[in-house]
Amino acid sequence: MKKNLLVLLFLGMFGLEAFAQQEFKIITVVESIVPMGIGRSRIIDSQTQSNYEEFTTDRTDGKKSNQKEISRSDIKVDELEETKLLNFFSATGINFQNIASNDAVIASKVNTMVADGWKLTFVTSGVESNAGADDGQGIFITRLFFSR
Repeated sequence: MKKNLLVLLFLGMFGLEAFAQQEFKIITVVESIVPMGIGRSRIIDSQTQSNYEEFTTDRTDGKKSNQKEISRSDIKVDELEETKLLNFFSATGINFQNIASNDAVIASKVNTMVADGWKLTFVTSGVESNAGADDGQGIFITRLFFSR
């Protein structure tokens, strides 16, 4: 009896967070590397909750088990927060002032999320860079994963 009471007390003091449901949110930062301000750079924050199961098709033995047709417009969300950022490149090359300006805006977004009770739990990034004279396209994308 005494052991059970101690276990319950221990769980009550230290284990409640383990049983608490967590919520996750992803913020995406897209920074253009297209020269001369032609590209678009943004912080994207979806304001919509989605259920992945609505867009999932199960396959067994190479055949779909649920035949629901899903179009791209079914998946797209209409409610999002879009924060403008500056492009990495100007007409003369890399613009370090633009990078510092973006850092300040991104830090502001992260600080606001933390003040709202979110914890930054993971960051991942990737790039599709300029591949030479014939490729004037490119983005640097960063995903910030928050939880609470």
